[in-house]
Amino acid sequence: MTKRGTGIAFCPLDHLTRCGAADAPALRFGAEVISYGAMDQQVGRLAAWLAQQVGGKGERVATWSAKNRLTCLMPLAAARAGLVHVPINPLLKGAQARHILQDSGAALLIANAGRIAALSDGQGGDATGPDELGFDIAELKSLDAVMDGDGQGLPPSDARADDLAALLYTSGSTGRPKGVMLSHANLWLGAQSVAQYLKLSSDDRVLAVLPFSFDYGQNQLLSAFYAGASVAPLDYLTPRDIMKAVVRHDISILAGVPPLWVQLVEAEWPQDAATRLKCLTNSGGALTPALIHAMRETFADADIVPMYGLTEAFRSTYLPPDLVVQHPTSMGRAIPHAEILVCRADGSLCDDDEVGELVHCGPLVAQGYWQDSERTAQRFRHAPSASQYGGVAVWSGDQVRRDAAGLLYFVGRDDAMIKTSGNRVSPTEVEEAAQSVATVLEAVAFGVPDDRLGAAIILMVRGKAGRGSAEDQAELMAHLRQTLPNFMQPQHIVWRDNLPRNPNGKLDRTQIASEWQA
Repeated sequence: MTKRGTGIAFCPLDHLTRCGAADAPALRFGAEVISYGAMDQQVGRLAAWLAQQVGGKGERVATWSAKNRLTCLMPLAAARAGLVHVPINPLLKGAQARHILQDSGAALLIANAGRIAALSDGQGGDATGPDELGFDIAELKSLDAVMDGDGQGLPPSDARADDLAALLYTSGSTGRPKGVMLSHANLWLGAQSVAQYLKLSSDDRVLAVLPFSFDYGQNQLLSAFYAGASVAPLDYLTPRDIMKAVVRHDISILAGVPPLWVQLVEAEWPQDAATRLKCLTNSGGALTPALIHAMRETFADADIVPMYGLTEAFRSTYLPPDLVVQHPTSMGRAIPHAEILVCRADGSLCDDDEVGELVHCGPLVAQGYWQDSERTAQRFRHAPSASQYGGVAVWSGDQVRRDAAGLLYFVGRDDAMIKTSGNRVSPTEVEEAAQSVATVLEAVAFGVPDDRLGAAIILMVRGKAGRGSAEDQAELMAHLRQTLPNFMQPQHIVWRDNLPRNPNGKLDRTQIASEWQA
């Protein structure tokens, strides 16, 4: 099939089950290995069950779980059934999961009993039970019999390029997470692109440590399938868990975010483990020259491939490994199927080394934000006239420059997003959680540079009693621990008698942040 207007061939997403040889390993869970042939059958059976349970095409089905067989197969099974997959980050608490389920209008949630209970235990919001939320529930363990059964599965789909396949929820600078709408073509071509520039092959073994709800984590899974490689999913607690998995599965490819690389280069790697890795990829924040140097010393035989991505376009640029030493701070160049322009506010192209907005054009551009026309209009706008693709482009809001050699460099962001531990955190969401405590009148969250986290979250608050009593402070900290996932927790909470305001009477975020850094 061909993506309309591009001349670029694609297949429906669920056809990824047939990219590897039928007897070749696709998934590795400890000693268990699932071949591509078995995966295709299991996807077909799971798709048939989903279609029976959910019904009409285009319905949303959500998963909220740690990594397991089902979370690996769901992106393909939902697509085969004509449904839209909504993966929920397993680190989120009940309040955030409820928002995603309600916003997406999910018809079905698949989760374990503990997470199902968290939806109605009053954490971070009303004690709303699943029945009141209006969706069906299936427990994870009940689906093993479906996937392992002998029922008739659905055949590969004939989905169109623009059929919706997934909603990936990403934090915005102005409030709660928003669902990015990704089509079959977006996901297929994103997998093809990454497999191409990483030169993935059927001999590769990929260790998947990133959440599948994260565009980078899901793309790693799908690009490995596109190449016919095998994937070993892993939820880890310590760097040692990753070391053991690298040896156990003879891993050649590992993707991470800067805070993870800091942990891994500080760990003591057995020589036979470190030398197994042939390619290290990074996104979710920039690598520093010092960290690149440490990675090259620790993993001497591995290529390092820094990448820059947007959930709204799945991936935008990469830096070829042979340029990393000479240009360690560069974002690189456009990936296959992407056209990256640096534009002035009027849409005209910037000159070499002139700072402008990164605009992503081409078939990887998503379809906008789910049921949010206002924010879609802000970010998804007509492509600049210089674009070879035209149509809709993602205006990233990131300020970059392009040098005379065509390499891109990140300059800054035009929004207030905090990038911490590889996650994009909305300051508004942290502030709203703090302000839901009765003793807090005002709250301002912002990020400051941190060697381990990328950015540390700082929360400034003004309470009813000014700086607040010891009891007030303890109540706020307990509430944040209960309602926000670990990566959203402030590293420092500072109580103030007053918070600076601008001439319009609004909180002066710039002044508040500068006072912390002074």
